[in-house]
Amino acid sequence: MSSPPHTLAANLAAPDWPEPVVVLNETGSSPIVLICEHASNHIPAEYGQLGLTPSSLREHIAWDIGAAELTRALSRRLDAAAFLGTYSRLLIDLNRPLGSSTSIPLVSEGRQIPGNHDLSREEAQKRAALIFTPFHNRVGALVSVRKGSHQPITILAIHSFAPVFHGVPRPFHVGVVFDKSFTLALNILGRLRAHGGIIAEANVPYQIHPDEDYAIPVYATAEDIPGALIEIRNDCIADSKGVDLWTNYLVEALG
Repeated sequence: MSSPPHTLAANLAAPDWPEPVVVLNETGSSPIVLICEHASNHIPAEYGQLGLTPSSLREHIAWDIGAAELTRALSRRLDAAAFLGTYSRLLIDLNRPLGSSTSIPLVSEGRQIPGNHDLSREEAQKRAALIFTPFHNRVGALVSVRKGSHQPITILAIHSFAPVFHGVPRPFHVGVVFDKSFTLALNILGRLRAHGGIIAEANVPYQIHPDEDYAIPVYATAEDIPGALIEIRNDCIADSKGVDLWTNYLVEALG
C-alpha cells in the first residue's frame, strides 16, 4: 500500500517535502484536540502546480484561508493540542476517506485539476503514504493515549469556507457541523449567537457524511467522543484582526 521506506525518507528529506503534520502543544491541558487539515496550499515543485495558476492556489480550492492562523491562536489561548496539515488538499484531502471520489479531486468548485487526471495507482499510494497516513497516525495516537488513560477529549476540526459558492452568497458567518454531538454543537451555537451580529447556523455549509468526511466520523463518532467541525467564512479571518476577533469568540464559546 505504501512506497518503499527509502523512497519515503528521500522525499521527506527534500526541502520541498516538509513533514506532513505540524503538532502544537501536544501535552496541553485542555480536553480539546484541534485538527486543521487544510492549513496549507503547498504543492511540491515536481507537480507543476497541478496545472493551475499561482492565483488559483491562493484561493479556497487549494486550502482553507485563515484556518491555520486561527488554529494556532486557539491552541495558545486554550492550551490545546493542535495538528495542522502542511500540503494542499488538492494533492490529497486529509478530511476525505482514502479512495473516495474527492480524496484526490479531479474537479474543485467547477475547476478542473489537470495534474490529478489519469493518476497512476502508484502515485495515489505515494501521496497517501507521504501525506495522509502519517498525519492521521499522529492524530490517532494522541486520541488513543487520551482515551486509554480516561482523559476527557473533544475533537474540533477548524475550517473556513468561501463567501460565495457557485454564484450563491453564503450570508452566515459560522457553521457548526456535527453528527451525534448535539449538546456540544448547540452549546457552541448558543454562545456564538449571544453576540448579536453573528449569524451562526447548524450543519452549514454542508453536513457530515462518512463517505465525504474523515475527522469527525473517525475520531468522534466511531470513538463515542464529542466532536464538531467549525466552519468560519473566510473573509472573516482573512487578516490578523479577523483572526484575533474570532479567536475571542470561539474561546468564549468553548468555555
